[in-house]
Amino acid sequence: MDADTVMGTELRGLRRRRPEVTGTVLAGTDGLLISSDLPSTDATHLAALAAASFGLGNRVADTVRRGEFRESVVRTTAGCVVTYPAGRSALLTLVTASSTEDLEALHEEARAVARRAGSVWDTRRVPIGATAAPDAHAPLAVRTPMATLPTQLRRSSRPTWRRPPI
Repeated sequence: MDADTVMGTELRGLRRRRPEVTGTVLAGTDGLLISSDLPSTDATHLAALAAASFGLGNRVADTVRRGEFRESVVRTTAGCVVTYPAGRSALLTLVTASSTEDLEALHEEARAVARRAGSVWDTRRVPIGATAAPDAHAPLAVRTPMATLPTQLRRSSRPTWRRPPI
């Protein structure tokens, strides 16, 4: 059985067991869509938003040093959108109806599905569109002093452009 079949089976099984789940999206941490049962436009946008939500949540969790990111929950008047990490390079996002009363039970079941789907996706030979999350402790930018640049990369003292006449 290939990875796509296993992931599809996991997502369909979750929807069958939890009728309040109205849509699922499996996406890479880079925001590219892997699998979904939503209309394609919505799924593509939700995959990108899930990656942004994951990036922000992961950064916040790292900043406050309270453990690893577990999920991101957005509650609306019509339900919830919950994003879970799925392995090293994927995210599982669920769209739920407003009848979600026992959110903790949904979290437990969805985390198990995310673990299984993520492990299948991580073992896939060619991870299409999914990249590992960057190191949260890596510097955002590194500045190089001009004195250490090779001479051909330094700016010359003469301007390379002239102001046009007015």
